[in-house]
Formats: sequence, structure tokens, C-alpha cells
Amino acid sequence: MNIWQKLFSRKSLNKKTGRAFVILALLLFISFSASLLLGSTRASAMEALRAALDGQLSNGAYRIMAYVRLPRCCAAVLAGSALAVAGVIIQAVLNNAMAAPNIIGVNAGAGLGVTLLVALAPGAASSVPFAAFFGALAACLCIYAIARHTGASRMTITLVGITISSILTAGINLVKTIFPDSIYNTHGFLVGGIAGVSMAKLSPAWWLIGLGLLAALLLARDIDVLSLGEETAASLGMNVNLSRFLLLMLASLMAGSAVSFAGLLGFVGLLGPHIARRFVGSRHRLLLPFSAMGGAVLVLLCDLLGRVLFAPYEIPVGIILSFVGGPFFLALILLQRKSRVYDPA
Repeated sequence: MNIWQKLFSRKSLNKKTGRAFVILALLLFISFSASLLLGSTRASAMEALRAALDGQLSNGAYRIMAYVRLPRCCAAVLAGSALAVAGVIIQAVLNNAMAAPNIIGVNAGAGLGVTLLVALAPGAASSVPFAAFFGALAACLCIYAIARHTGASRMTITLVGITISSILTAGINLVKTIFPDSIYNTHGFLVGGIAGVSMAKLSPAWWLIGLGLLAALLLARDIDVLSLGEETAASLGMNVNLSRFLLLMLASLMAGSAVSFAGLLGFVGLLGPHIARRFVGSRHRLLLPFSAMGGAVLVLLCDLLGRVLFAPYEIPVGIILSFVGGPFFLALILLQRKSRVYDPA
């Protein structure tokens, strides 16, 4: 066995994957703990723990931990993992490494669905996740139809997605203009933020995200086959059109659920999968859980930065993610053009 066989043997890959999992799990634990303990307002963890044990639920430190920071940490984990997994699925379906929920308009479609619901039916707050899902699904299907019927190159599909995202964002602004009283407080939603989120607000979405993550893991093999290309997947007996439709529905469910409580967070679905591929490659059985963990860590850390950089003032996590993800997206475009990963449009 030569050196290359040793480096890429199953045993060697398993060791590398195990080490990567431990590192990522530690990062997730540390970032969650730091996000829970640190913030723009000082709160002693020991004081909060003693108050909880003594039943002093009106204690200030306890209330900050239990009703402000813990729901916020849970929201960051749920939104980060959901958007990252949605990004993995969309990249596989469109065969485009630069596709992501915010870039091709999926987030904007979910946002338009939410703003329309809030404007037209203000009392239907419990239906927000479903409105976000149908809005995201409509955007996904639109992109997929263009990719399927035009045979456009990967870069062209990305540019079409950016255009559709702009149109949908204009639709959100139009609804805001026509119904200013119904959606007067949507700034945090439009830039992406989890400040003020509560466990009650998470309850309609967390089980949808949990089911979506489980379904994605069960479909990992199908995603692998689909990533080989349409002709290869069909030759292996896959119903390509049905599989793509179901996977797009799953990605829409994940992205829409995240948007319903976190707003239009950007670049998580791009950064999470690309970071995970550095650890485990393109095998979706591993890529999906690693992307979920990476997306959760990313949102937790960016939210923490937004809270502590200019304390006591807070910067929405969506702004921090844009500062981080924008340069990464530009670098990815330049690297892919240099390596000719896609056909020039």
C-alpha cells in the first residue's frame, strides 16, 4: 500500500472525520456557552443557577438567562442548522456550489410569504412558518424550472436567482408600503435578527426543522446519486424529477421555518456547506450533519459578536453575517472562475 492509499484509506478517513466531529462539537458547545453567558447586559450564571434552584423565578439574572439568552441561543442553533442544510440540498439539486437560500431568492420568497400573511391576516401568527414555507417553495420551483428548461450555465442560474431575489425583495417593500400599519416593525426581520425571540415563537418551527433534518439524513444517499448528474442518476434507477421536487420541498421547509422566526439571514446556506466540505468532502451522509453544526456555530458566533462589539448597543446578526459572507461569496466566484468549475455564461 503506497502513501496515497494510506492517506485516503477508509480507516484514515474515519479518523479524520472523528477528529473533525470532535472539533466541531467542541466549537458548538463553546459558542453556545459563550452566547448564553455573555451579552450586552451583565448577568451572573451562578446567580441565575442559585435563583433557579431556590425557586426565585423573578430574579433578574435568571430572567435574562431563561427568557432572553436561552431562547436566542436555541434560535441561532435552529436557524443556522436549517439554513445550512437547505443550502446543501439546493446546491445538490441545482448542481451549483454557489447556490444558497439567500442568493437564489429562497429566503426572499419566504419573507414575501410572511409579510403577505402578516399584512392580510394579522391574527394568523401561528401560520407564519407555513406561509414562509410556501413562499420559499415558490422561489425554489421558479429557479428549478428555469434551470431545467433553459439549460443555463451555473453562473447564469446564480444570476437569475439573484434577479428573482431582488424582485421578491421589491415585493416585500411594496407590501410594506401598502400596509404600513400592519407590518410597522419589520426592520429586524428584513435584515435578519433573533433579538427578542421567545420559546413560544420557536415552537411552531422547531419541530419542522427537526423533522427536516431527519428527512435530509434519510435521503443522503439519494442526494449523493443526484449530485452525480441527471443522466447518471436516471441510469441508476432514480426518478430524477420526483427526487428533485421532494428535495426542493425539503429545502423550502428548512429555509422557510428558519425565516419565520429569524428573518432574512444571509450566507449561512453558503458558508456552512463549504466549511463542512473542508472536513468531510462531498459525502452527504457526513456533509449534512457537519453543515448543520457549522451553520449553528456560525450564527451563534455572529450573534454574539453583534451583542458585544458595541455594547450596550446591538447589531442584528444578519448584518454581521453579510460582512462575513459577502467577501466569501466574491472569493468563491473568483476561485471558481479561475478553476473553470462552471461553464462561462
